[in-house]
Amino acid sequence: MVMDSDTPTPAKSTTLGSATYFDGTSSRRRMVTLRLAERLEIEGEQSLAAWIYADIRRADSPAGMLRLSCLSAPALARLEVRDKELANELVSRCTKIDDHMIGRRGVAAIVGWSLAAAASIVAVVLFGLPLAADRLTPLVPEAFERRLGDVADSQIKTMFDAKVCDNAAGQKAFTKLITALRESAGLDTSVQSGVLSSSLPNAFALPGGKVYLFNGLLAKAENADEIAGVLAHELGHLKHRDSMRAMIHNGGTSFLIGLLFGDITGSSALIFASRTLVTSSHSREAETDADSFAIDVMHRLGRPAKPTGELLLRVTGKEGKGLSIISTHPLSEDRLARMSRQDPPASGPPLLTSEEWRSLKSICDGKS
Repeated sequence: MVMDSDTPTPAKSTTLGSATYFDGTSSRRRMVTLRLAERLEIEGEQSLAAWIYADIRRADSPAGMLRLSCLSAPALARLEVRDKELANELVSRCTKIDDHMIGRRGVAAIVGWSLAAAASIVAVVLFGLPLAADRLTPLVPEAFERRLGDVADSQIKTMFDAKVCDNAAGQKAFTKLITALRESAGLDTSVQSGVLSSSLPNAFALPGGKVYLFNGLLAKAENADEIAGVLAHELGHLKHRDSMRAMIHNGGTSFLIGLLFGDITGSSALIFASRTLVTSSHSREAETDADSFAIDVMHRLGRPAKPTGELLLRVTGKEGKGLSIISTHPLSEDRLARMSRQDPPASGPPLLTSEEWRSLKSICDGKS
């Protein structure tokens, strides 16, 4: 019989060796014979399986062993081949054996998409979140903002191990000072304020109308005008709702960074936002606006703003012009220069008497 040249030649069946077989439905280990025909035939006492070569994939295996799985077989089915010659023959027939492996192109694609995702998150943090914070802040109900402020208040006192100082004479002097500033700023009596027993030289405003002064800053102040200007600055943040805006921005930033590095719950977002309210939490534009607000408040009271700039420079020292681009606050030297330049002569009475100032300075020394 003469065969046409277009008629396929039957595949030659060859038994090349033995292997170990796991059927994927039990833990039983079988020694089997492999027959390479049109399919890979796995035979024991009877025919156990027949795998299509195109469906066979390489599985993880130790050195000296070829471990195989099959797409059309049970998911846990495995074939272990230790015979080198048989393994080589199988690899040559299984043309898609490594299709599921990540090659150079696959790795490059993963790296590329990862970098693109990271860049997207950075872009959102730098541009999207500030815009979103600006748009969302006016929409936040005051009651909800107060609840956020209460949470941040509790966290900050815990993080800095700070308690409200309650020396009676000092508290009376502080109330007199903050009341004068609040009325000059056009804020109502819902504003809450206090001095916290912490050595950190700072003051900050929280969402919902809370302003705190750390005793560490009070200790560095030399007169009431220095502290008054700082408190007026924080009242400016309160008036502009900068603290709420900062919490949305910083909380969103923390959440996105958490996603990037594996904190998919975003559990650290509020803690991060609360802590940054105490440190460099506001944008430079917000800080400049708060400075302008403080200058106006002090001038309406007939008091100079320059002492506030002197206190800030005393706390920070000369920061150097090279930091100006990356600093969230304007440089202390620049703030002092601005406050000095815009200062008219003092025309109002002192905000505190000498005795009241001494009482305020010792507000955290205990009850009197």
